[in-house]
Amino acid sequence: MHLNNTIGKAVWACALVGAMAIPTLSPGLAKADSYPSERLNWTIAFGPGGGNDIMSRTIISILEKYKLYPGEIVAQNRPGGSGAVGWGFVHNQKGNPYHITSTSGSYITTPLKAKTPWSPTTFTPVALLAADDLVLLVNGKSKITSFDQFIKEAKANPPAIGGMGAVNVDFIVPTLLAEKAGYKFEYVSFNKQGELTTALLSDALDAMVANPGEVAGLLESGDLRALAFSGKKAPESLKDIPTFGDKGYELGISMPRGVVLPPEAPKEAQEWWIATMKKVVEKPEWAAYVKKHELTETVLWGEDFRKFLAHSQEQFARVLKAKGAIK
Repeated sequence: MHLNNTIGKAVWACALVGAMAIPTLSPGLAKADSYPSERLNWTIAFGPGGGNDIMSRTIISILEKYKLYPGEIVAQNRPGGSGAVGWGFVHNQKGNPYHITSTSGSYITTPLKAKTPWSPTTFTPVALLAADDLVLLVNGKSKITSFDQFIKEAKANPPAIGGMGAVNVDFIVPTLLAEKAGYKFEYVSFNKQGELTTALLSDALDAMVANPGEVAGLLESGDLRALAFSGKKAPESLKDIPTFGDKGYELGISMPRGVVLPPEAPKEAQEWWIATMKKVVEKPEWAAYVKKHELTETVLWGEDFRKFLAHSQEQFARVLKAKGAIK
């Protein structure tokens, strides 16, 4: 098992920087009935061009195009520490509804790795808008042609399954699947998507997991074969394969693409954002974004989103501690 147990000092330092940020108090907080009436500060916890950045700017574009937010929206990238800097900054804006941020898979894993002063559930949850889920893949020339056949073969001969990184969903998903289906496997971690794919195509691996969008071309060419999808509903491009849940192996975890406010944001602000995000997900631009990036259409509001985050973090922590990936 190739697991990276190192918790970088830089990540911890970044978490502290975010936590020590000076909160920006808003005079409008005392007038809940006038919300929103000020500039909105949207923090993006990663650099330009990544998945979190694209999602955030897609939502901002929709808010501006349809005039769903009455004031100015200022987006600022605050990368560092696998999201620790940006999310730490927003966490420190306690009670201020004029700060907001978007989530991703690192929103769950970073606190586990870096022991940040915050956890996914300490923010005020607005909405889970979509999810990053994974597809289980084999070589297109493999004798395994179905998910049922893969499970049967895995029980007889423990497979080597590859994924990106060690302390993330690429490791968690095949681990939970193996637990539920009753087989053992070797996880092989990679730092580059190209190297992972090459390993499977050269038969150095028996299978791999990946986001559907990352392997779309290889699926279309037949170089890779999709066996099953980890989310509740497979994207259109994978409509002919089953989900894990279809086969009785519901995992209940995904990489959350959602939106949160700082801790203890006013209830009125949370409700306003829930109502507004319900309008966002109805727009054609949002549907186009979800389709283009092969995301799962998964929507949860408010406290249901918090419960989802709590369950996901619990599952991640349990598996990672059992495998020695975190303490």
